[in-house]
Amino acid sequence: MHPWGANGVSASSKRRDKLYIVAEILEIVKEGVLKTQIMYRANLSFTQLNEYLGFMIKNELIEKNLLNDKDIYKATEKGLSFLQRYREITELLKEENDHIKNNVKIPPPHLLKRN
Repeated sequence: MHPWGANGVSASSKRRDKLYIVAEILEIVKEGVLKTQIMYRANLSFTQLNEYLGFMIKNELIEKNLLNDKDIYKATEKGLSFLQRYREITELLKEENDHIKNNVKIPPPHLLKRN
């Protein structure tokens, strides 16, 4: 069995990986939402949320705008592009997981990490 289950969740630990959480946040903020909405819908602690938002703003995946004295978080074009590529890769992995296509195996995740 492939180590990644549906939606990029590790089958062995049931924990969400970081790319999955980034993609989940991007999906939530597509139209622009408040921080608390992201926290509850992504099921993240306040500390986790702040870490992800900081990372995603720094890397221009999302932007923070002031609207009616409230911070609204919204996906950028770069963020939407990331989300699309993430979906495509997830679909490829899902196909591989369902039935190995053309006997081509995808290397384990630890071999794909960059230094």
